[in-house]
Amino acid sequence: MADQPGPRPAAADAEPTIRSRLRQLEKAVETMQVGVTITDLDGRIVYVNPAEAAMHGYRREELTGQPASIFAPPELRRQPIGRPRLREVRSWRRESLNQRKDGSRFPVEILSDVVTDRSGEPLGLVSICQDITDRRQAESALRESEERYALAVRGANDGIWDWNLETGEIYFSPRWKAMLGHREEEIDATPEEWWRKIHPEDLARTRESLDAHLAGDSDHFQAEYRIAHADGSFRWMLSRGLAERDAHGEARRIAGSQTDITDRQVLDPLTGLPNRALFLDRLASALGRARRKIGAVTGVLFLDLDRFKVVNDSLGHLVGDQLLKRVAATLEGCLRPGDTVARLGGDEFTILLEEIHGPEEALAVAERVHARLEEPYRLGDQEMYTTASIGIALSSDGQERPENLLRDADTAMYRAKSLGRGRHQLFDQDMRERAVAQLQIETDLRRALERRELVVYYQPILSLASDRIIGFEALTRWHHPERGLIMPLEFIAVAEETGLILQIGDWVLREACRQQRSWQQEFPASAELTMSVNLSPKQFNHPDLVKQVRQVLDETGLAPRLLVLEITESAFIESPEAAIQMIGELRGMGIQVCVDDFGTGYSSLSYLHRFPIDALKIDRSFVSKIPHQGRQTELVQNIIKMAGDLDIEVVAEGVETDAQRDRLRQLDCRYVQGFLFHRPLDSGRVRDLLRRQE
Repeated sequence: MADQPGPRPAAADAEPTIRSRLRQLEKAVETMQVGVTITDLDGRIVYVNPAEAAMHGYRREELTGQPASIFAPPELRRQPIGRPRLREVRSWRRESLNQRKDGSRFPVEILSDVVTDRSGEPLGLVSICQDITDRRQAESALRESEERYALAVRGANDGIWDWNLETGEIYFSPRWKAMLGHREEEIDATPEEWWRKIHPEDLARTRESLDAHLAGDSDHFQAEYRIAHADGSFRWMLSRGLAERDAHGEARRIAGSQTDITDRQVLDPLTGLPNRALFLDRLASALGRARRKIGAVTGVLFLDLDRFKVVNDSLGHLVGDQLLKRVAATLEGCLRPGDTVARLGGDEFTILLEEIHGPEEALAVAERVHARLEEPYRLGDQEMYTTASIGIALSSDGQERPENLLRDADTAMYRAKSLGRGRHQLFDQDMRERAVAQLQIETDLRRALERRELVVYYQPILSLASDRIIGFEALTRWHHPERGLIMPLEFIAVAEETGLILQIGDWVLREACRQQRSWQQEFPASAELTMSVNLSPKQFNHPDLVKQVRQVLDETGLAPRLLVLEITESAFIESPEAAIQMIGELRGMGIQVCVDDFGTGYSSLSYLHRFPIDALKIDRSFVSKIPHQGRQTELVQNIIKMAGDLDIEVVAEGVETDAQRDRLRQLDCRYVQGFLFHRPLDSGRVRDLLRRQE
């Protein structure tokens, strides 16, 4: 029998693999963005990669055989490192100055490694070279910036503060401390040192302004407050600051300045009118005089310009400031001798009426203000009109505190604004009781978030053609520990005013998406049901909305096409272009956008074509009147027809009778929701419903 061939030597098996790996290694080096040079023991170049040659302005073939010192300026060229030294030092890193072929120079960082044979004898060097011009420039700019900042802090007339929110440590500049009459070592690096010195009447307002900025509800922090001086007096300060945020938008540091404004505290710098401090001082004096005169009444009018934000957003703050100055002059022209008009800030003004004899005189001033504000203002080439909402509060016996009377007028102003633009309202006891109740709701609502008392109910949305559920609307309920189940009508407005709506809205969105995903996994036949979630105007106009929605979808695993975000017309009517962009971004993610309560705000069928929405909901106030009122039925029919022409789906909400359902079916309305079909259900009852529909 012929001899069989024996196994191939291991080296023969390995040779193709080694060659392959060497080719891969060579390709990797050839494509590296950093320079690579290999030299022999005499310091001559045996290899450079394309990046090295290009970095120095040579062709590769020009460099082979050249001394590596060709890369160095003449005065920095050295002899190659000898073999004995290479045996001792295997690698080293250095920064140096290299020279291109055209003579230009640039800073580099070089990492060199000695290549040895199996016995450890040096064979040559491999060096990696990186151009660090950008790094050097950045380091230089940083040093200059730090030096400039240190010089500015030493020379600034304002006090500087810098608060590390992660460690809790705060830096107060020497000037900050000197403004309060203290030496460097007398104030610790803690925020408590700051809070302890602020006047008790100003502390809550200052903390609220700071918290609002840290939460992302304002562009910057700004507050005016009184702060204790070492001599026992209080000085007025204006503090401004700006937060630095991480990738998630969380504030990690805030820094700012503190300016002594004691000498200019009494007048508003824009209009020249008395400011809040001087107004309250004059109000206190007026109340004191009223106490000494039988029948004398002190009146306060609180004015807020209607839709002033639209002026700022559309025409700019410069035009807005010009309008405020013109309004200030108009208000001064409406007063009797001895009365005071003040600007509290923003677009808020107050009027002090001394020694009036009843509400009629205050009401007459309010009417006069309304009439004067109806006259157009011409600002440059722009003609504009403005109106104001006015709240009126009267002293009863002169015993009221100035702050309380101003608060009552503010409360009445909000009541007037809720009734429509260009109105005034006289404060009464019912308003006080409502204000107290509202304050209690706000307090309880903050606790409700902490104690997880809010729950989400789900109202089914049905197809009229099949009578099957095609989705749900998420609705918030509050299980109050004392009052029981509270409906949104009682607490959503408070949440809007206080900013709590952002926290509530984020929680509802997350919980609804999580719940919908859970139902999908449990009931596969219901996997394509949609989840509709209401967005408040504050949420819709928040700059981080798209990022927050994307994060919720990523965390819950719900497909974007199954999420429907519902917005009211008031959320976009004041800034249509910004709204169009926001809706476009949401729909670009695959999310559906629906206009809720259509017909109750500033709705116009003609503007529907401008907004890239997927659906609209006909408000229950229209649905409740069909088929009994012909005009309402005709309006609903027009809405459905125009929406169909624009390829917009229509949902009729608040359907409660068979007659309404039948008429909507005749009008070709495809989707409905309402008590006729299902009331809002908790998650457990929805599971039972889905189980039956499987």
